Amino acid sequence: MLYAILCYDNEDVVGSWSKEEDDAVIGKLSVVTEKLAHAGRLGPVFRLLPTTAATTVRKGREALVLDGPFAETKEQLLGVYIVDCEGLEEAVETAQELARASSTNGCYELRPLSLFMPGAVAGP
Repeated sequence: MLYAILCYDNEDVVGSWSKEEDDAVIGKLSVVTEKLAHAGRLGPVFRLLPTTAATTVRKGREALVLDGPFAETKEQLLGVYIVDCEGLEEAVETAQELARASSTNGCYELRPLSLFMPGAVAGP
C-alpha cells in the first residue's frame, strides 16, 4: 500500500534556517530516505515552496483565483514523502523515523493513497 507522509511545520521557522542548518536536517532525513530507497519503498519526495508562492483556485459560480494559501494555520504543509508500506503500522514506524531525524516540532500526517491514474506518466 502506498502512503503519503505529509510534513507539517511552521514555515517561518524552517525558512529562517541557515544553509548549514538546512543541510544538517536534510542530512539526517537522508539516512531514512536512503534506507527506504535501498529497500525499494521510496517514491517521490518533495519540499513545497513557501505559502507565499501559493495560488488557490476557489470553486464557485466562477472560479476565484487567490494569491497564497486559503487556510490560515500555525503549521503549513511543507513537503511530502510517498512510501510503499505493508500497512499502517509500517507507515507509522516510517513517519516516526522521519520525526526522529527532523529537528523541528512539526507533525507527520499519514494518508493511504489510491492511484487515480495508475497508467499516467510522471514528469514533463
